[in-house]
Amino acid sequence: MDTPPFSELGLTPMLLQAVEALGYERPSPIQALAIPAALTGRDVVGLSETGSGKTAAFGLPLLQRIDTASRETQALVVCPTRELAVQVCEQVHLLGSGLGEELRVAPIYGGASMERQFTLLNRGAQIVVGTPGRLLDLCRRGALKLHATRVAVLDEADRMLDMGFREDMEELLGAMPETRQTLFFSATMNREVEGLIRRFGRDPEVLEIERKSLTVESIAQVCYEVRQRSKIEVLSRLLDMEPPRLAIVFCNTKRSVDECTEALLARGYAADRLHGDITQTMRERVLRRFREGTVELLVATDVAARGLDVDNVDAVFNYDLPQDPEDYVHRVGRTGRAGRAGRAASFVFGRDIYRLQAIERYTRQKIRRERIPTQEQVEGRRADLLLESVRERLEEGEFEGHIDHVDRLLEIGHTATDIAAALFSLLYETQNREGEEIAEDRSKSRGDFHDRDGDRPPGGRKGRGAPRDFGGRDREPGEDDAPAANGDGMVTLFLSVGKLVGAKPGDLAGMLYREARLPPGSVGRIALFPKYSLVDVRAEHAPAAIDRCRDAKLRGKAFRIDYDRKA
Repeated sequence: MDTPPFSELGLTPMLLQAVEALGYERPSPIQALAIPAALTGRDVVGLSETGSGKTAAFGLPLLQRIDTASRETQALVVCPTRELAVQVCEQVHLLGSGLGEELRVAPIYGGASMERQFTLLNRGAQIVVGTPGRLLDLCRRGALKLHATRVAVLDEADRMLDMGFREDMEELLGAMPETRQTLFFSATMNREVEGLIRRFGRDPEVLEIERKSLTVESIAQVCYEVRQRSKIEVLSRLLDMEPPRLAIVFCNTKRSVDECTEALLARGYAADRLHGDITQTMRERVLRRFREGTVELLVATDVAARGLDVDNVDAVFNYDLPQDPEDYVHRVGRTGRAGRAGRAASFVFGRDIYRLQAIERYTRQKIRRERIPTQEQVEGRRADLLLESVRERLEEGEFEGHIDHVDRLLEIGHTATDIAAALFSLLYETQNREGEEIAEDRSKSRGDFHDRDGDRPPGGRKGRGAPRDFGGRDREPGEDDAPAANGDGMVTLFLSVGKLVGAKPGDLAGMLYREARLPPGSVGRIALFPKYSLVDVRAEHAPAAIDRCRDAKLRGKAFRIDYDRKA
């Protein structure tokens, strides 16, 4: 729909200057409807999807009603998550930049220092933005005083009700004056939202924005449960399982972009980066190389990827799940263009499940949960791809210039089978990328989103705190106490070297006895795998073996050694 300019919505000159400075040209549909309605002081129900510009839709009218000469809390914005609360707080700060230093906006959410939040509230904040649990806690303690509140905003009311915050929201609304203005914003109007509006709204004006077309059905959307430290390994496995011609890896921060790019380059992938610190000249060079295929993986932030127009992107990876569902739609839309099939994979862990659910509601599409490919599956897929490429070369006859080399090897007594096997071995080594075992490999359900050893997806005790991280705590090697010895007095050690580097049981035993100076009989069963090995060692000698072998090498290769963590 065509919308009027911001200058026609009834905003003050100071707010209009801030809007112009932020680069807003015309209001979004929800802003065009909600701002004039909210400025009248009437209650408003805004039904619009996440990412449609709701923060400015309620933030601008809210700021226009604030008296910066007073230190009392005059507006309360309640958000479902700490991430959204921080984002809203920052946006309100920017929108209110023209009101001067007297404007104070306080972010209040769980997981942050309560003492610092006490200090912020004691100093006085006209606008408080926070999550229901922490807001109610500080309200009960007397730190958050709501007697002078003029405006209450429930941002993503449906999501907060889904998360079980009904009682908290009702208690907060009940602590405010009945004469306050209440602005409800929600993606959907379900029975629970209607009940909340009937109880606390005063003849609100209902504004609904028609849903637009979102993600393309030809894009296969999946997600994987991945800890932060495992992301590079999982991304590498996915790239090796289905090598894309071109792919984009999206990160939320410049630091994440840099770290991801460096890790991919170290593993031999043709990757480059785009973020806000990249100059325009460098940006154009990177994009040209990406379009030409010289760079196969582009690692980028959302801001840097705006305006990116490349048709042949096979896959998009959400290395970090975006905060805003609309950003997810923009990211995924980079693939599956011009009628082509595309795929989008997202990495989630812990709290990300809430954002994933918001994305599914926003797009009205289910994102399939997948298990992380095992190292063995990746190795099998690499072997299949290698055989396929050799078969194609044989069918095309593009090998005649090298027949003389084969003849020479045959003349000195090597069989054709031995020659082919040796060449396959060399070719495999050139294409092989050294992987590593990750915590997810040893998890019983390996990437399942269902109940696991008492850990549940969010939704247990309604509305309280964060969900427990899926799969337990993200552990550093050697962080916990040593595992208990088995009946033979042995514990199992994990070594990140295996068959692919030519390791043999005798090599491992010899290295342990030599480097760790273990007494005879200290090493027991040795199990070799392609990328790692498991070695049983007498429990009393295991700490010395780990400590003394940290800087050792096997067949010229450094490796990691630690207790085997099976859980």
